[in-house]
Amino acid sequence: MVEEKKWDVIIIGGGPGGYTAALYLSRATLSVLVFAGVKAGGQLMNTTLVENYPGFKDGVMGPDLMMNMEVQAKKFGAEVRYENVTKVEMSGETKKVWVGEKEISAKALIISTGASAKMLGLDEEKLMGKGVSTCAVCDAAFFKEKITVVVGGGDAAMEDALALAKYAGEVYLIHRRDSFKASKVMQERVFGNPKIKVIWNSEVVEVNGEDKLKSIKIKSSGIDAGVDPYTTMSVDGLFLAIGHFPTTELFKSQVDLDEKGFLKTGITNGNAKLWLEGYPTMTSVSGVFGCGDVVDFKYKQAITAAGMGCQAALDAEKYLTGGTSSY
Repeated sequence: MVEEKKWDVIIIGGGPGGYTAALYLSRATLSVLVFAGVKAGGQLMNTTLVENYPGFKDGVMGPDLMMNMEVQAKKFGAEVRYENVTKVEMSGETKKVWVGEKEISAKALIISTGASAKMLGLDEEKLMGKGVSTCAVCDAAFFKEKITVVVGGGDAAMEDALALAKYAGEVYLIHRRDSFKASKVMQERVFGNPKIKVIWNSEVVEVNGEDKLKSIKIKSSGIDAGVDPYTTMSVDGLFLAIGHFPTTELFKSQVDLDEKGFLKTGITNGNAKLWLEGYPTMTSVSGVFGCGDVVDFKYKQAITAAGMGCQAALDAEKYLTGGTSSY
């Protein structure tokens, strides 16, 4: 087994949270290794123009934002590797990770592996950023006077439909059942918006387009015998709001997760002891911290992930230096 030097901090994940944590920690002169993964950059690598990240008055392309964050972290000494961690061991004082047979250890570990939007399984990922999106808050403004569709029945779907209604010409909300699971207040807002039309008992079964989204095929249930259950609709935008799953499979047996698989920290599990000790981003394992969408089941924005990355870095630095921080 090949073993290398011991780092101060290893960060697993190369999205906004991971890169921000790397920037803060490396600038504090700690040795930092980031395993960004073979698909570095997180979900922003699948977006186009990002207009709601502060500091870019004309917006910034998602991949460019991630590249800039990475370069900035490297400037202060962080090392970034485009490899996937295959195993972790975090119970001891020394935290260990493996990439294949190679073992790497550190004094502290930050988990920033993110979360992925659930897809329909219709090969729609090839049209991400080309009409298909998983974030209406991010992309609604690009669909002014366009025909858009939201798929889902929870609060996230309601929020997406309402966000689109401010810009789009038409908003259709497709749900596979005859009632929503969203909160009553969110349903009332949707039903009260004349621009939003609900298509009940239906599901999208086909997504069409090459360079951009052209149309979708919808299958309806509970209709009269002899009536074709399939309908093809020309659309400009398809927004998937059917949930997210956190990338926590690697850590399941070693750290506390909530019922949906998101990482629990002092921020999310109500651990007053961690708050009082000044470690709100620490997990149930001492010296292991969490940030970004792997923790955040609610907001899932680049700016909130970056903010949590800053918090995790400051907590990790405090942990390593015995209660002091350079900031």
